[in-house]
Parts: sequence; structure tokens; C-alpha cells
Amino acid sequence: MNDSAIHLNTHREIALRIALAARALPETDPRRLLKVLDDCIGLPLTEDGLDRLTPGKMKQAADGDMKEVPGAMLREAIAYLKGDKAQNEDPLPEIRVYKDGDMPGSIRVACASNSAEIIDGHFGSCARFLIYQISKTETRLIDIRSGLEADQAPGLDTDRAMRRAELVADCSVLLVCSIGGPPAARVTRRGVHPVKINEPMEAKDKLEQLQAVMQDSPPRWMVKDIETREHVS
Repeated sequence: MNDSAIHLNTHREIALRIALAARALPETDPRRLLKVLDDCIGLPLTEDGLDRLTPGKMKQAADGDMKEVPGAMLREAIAYLKGDKAQNEDPLPEIRVYKDGDMPGSIRVACASNSAEIIDGHFGSCARFLIYQISKTETRLIDIRSGLEADQAPGLDTDRAMRRAELVADCSVLLVCSIGGPPAARVTRRGVHPVKINEPMEAKDKLEQLQAVMQDSPPRWMVKDIETREHVS
């Protein structure tokens, strides 16, 4: 048995793994995840039990509570539970300098992310929002905003969804793997268009799709948004 297996049963290690795994799943807190794991492999967690975990088993557990969760997200959660994936193991991408007016005709896009430049996060639990400025010909990462820091900020009376909505309020589009109805409404009221993707994907690939729309036939809301934001700036 390796050192990881020996220490798995410590409360701190278990709690950390469960918290990271829950964060990787849409609309999931540790209590919901534990319910699924209990039905799937039983508690307390052991190395043997975790080795038997598969996305298929998790989808079937707890009366199919997670049957709609994409397999890629479940695989990431299982990696956290097994200790194969550590918190913040992926280096953050490099931010490029940007000032208003640098990219005429551009829009700002927020991507919910837990790893590198991949859109793989749920709005309410993602580690960070990658903020891009994109025009018809250029894409620039201009900021990285921590969702976890917003959740834990002291002295705030607003709920977590409202705090996170404020983080992306200067954006035109929000790209997420999942977002609930009430949080989506909070985002929309701030003039941001939430867009859900079916599976995690590289941010650059989705942004290239948006660029193609900008080049060919941008929707009216996009044209209006560009005009409004450029007038304000």
C-alpha cells in the first residue's frame, strides 16, 4: 500500500478530495456527492472502493441522481477522489495586457473553468472565470477572476450566485457547462448572455465559433452590445 492509500482515511484528506470532486460537478455539494458514493461503493471511502468507481456506476447510483452529468465531468471528479488530480495542478494561462479601445468591434466573454484554458465548470462552483476579449480577428485573455475568492469574501450579504454574477457583469457572453435557472436570471439581468455547452472543451475552440458568428452574421443583440459598450467607453 502506498503513502496515498495509508493517508486516505484521515479526515482532512477525505474532506479535501470530496470538496474538490464536488466542485467539479454541476450543482453538487459534498452532501449530494456523499449520497451517490454511499450508494455506489459504500462509506467510509477506501482505496478498493474508489478503484471500482466509474462514470457509469455514478450515473446509476442514488436512483440516477447524476445520470445527466457529462462523463468527462464525472471522470474528473473520480480523479480528485482517487487523489490522481491535485488542486490547482494545472498552471494558469498568461494574461495579456488590454485597455479599452484596443480591439474595436470586440466583445468580452467569460468562461467558467477549473483547469487551464478549458471550459469545464459549473457557474456556481467553478474555480475561476477566464475573461477574454474577442474581435473578428483577435482573441486575448485579459483577466482571470477567482470564483472561490468571491464565494469566501467576508462582510457580504448577497448570495453566492449574485457575487459570481457581479464577477462577469462587464461581459457580453458567459460560457458554462451548467447553470441553474435563478443564477442564469441574475446573469441575464446584468446584460450577460449565458450559453451552456454540452461537454468540456478548449476555450479557444468555442471562441473561434463565436468569431465565426461575428464575421458572418452577428445576431442583433451582439451588434447592439458592441455599439453600446463602445459608446460607453
